[in-house]
Amino acid sequence: MENEKTIYEFDMALISEYYSKLKRQGIGSPEMTIKALSFIDGLTEKSKIADIGCGTGGQTMVIAQNTRGNITAIDNLPDFITIVNDNAKAANLQTRVYGIAGSMDKLPFGSEELDLIWCEGAVYNIGFERGLIEWKKFLKKSGFIAITDASWITEERPQEIEDYWVHHYPEITTIANNVSVMQKSGYIPVSVFIMPDNCWTDNYFAPQIPIQEEFLKKYSGNKTVEEFIEGCRHEEEMYHKYKDYYGYIFYIGRKC
Repeated sequence: MENEKTIYEFDMALISEYYSKLKRQGIGSPEMTIKALSFIDGLTEKSKIADIGCGTGGQTMVIAQNTRGNITAIDNLPDFITIVNDNAKAANLQTRVYGIAGSMDKLPFGSEELDLIWCEGAVYNIGFERGLIEWKKFLKKSGFIAITDASWITEERPQEIEDYWVHHYPEITTIANNVSVMQKSGYIPVSVFIMPDNCWTDNYFAPQIPIQEEFLKKYSGNKTVEEFIEGCRHEEEMYHKYKDYYGYIFYIGRKC
């Protein structure tokens, strides 16, 4: 699919409608969020946490239920933020979880204000290295950062999957290279682990199937929608074909 469009080339209202129907907008699971949290210590009821690129807040609620800190959840899609705040209220977490619409490259935090920066499945929007470098100033000394990012898990891979990922995420690199970037950016790597298969199949791909059918019916004849759904299905096909070569990785570091 040489001319396949990236997600940015589709109508953002469509993107918002589609993904707002899903509990998760990316690869992961509550279990993996909790596992990542297990490597982070020192959080108290006074701790300040930022969940950047939070989507509808699937992981935000898990963080809130497993920490005592105050969480600011940020996403550039206002509809997602509405869902975050509604879910926080429904879970009686509204005093500790606050969603705001905003951009990850213009964060509303002060110098060394945060104890923890969290970003599941969204750092690709600005790039792994840029995120680490630009967000570091918001972290207190010895504060933590936890990011998931697509990475190669082998040094070599078939050309088809190489071309696919380079098209969608040109900065994709190996786990070792990302760990090196983390160190050079001023963090001590604390833990790195690969998301298991169910984070893709059960929690990301499977929930999309009924939404795809709904969209194709609702927007019958709409070429933009058809191309978008085709891209989503192609992503799943590529994963099943080439999952031995790449994955989503949790990178957890502590500011030096």
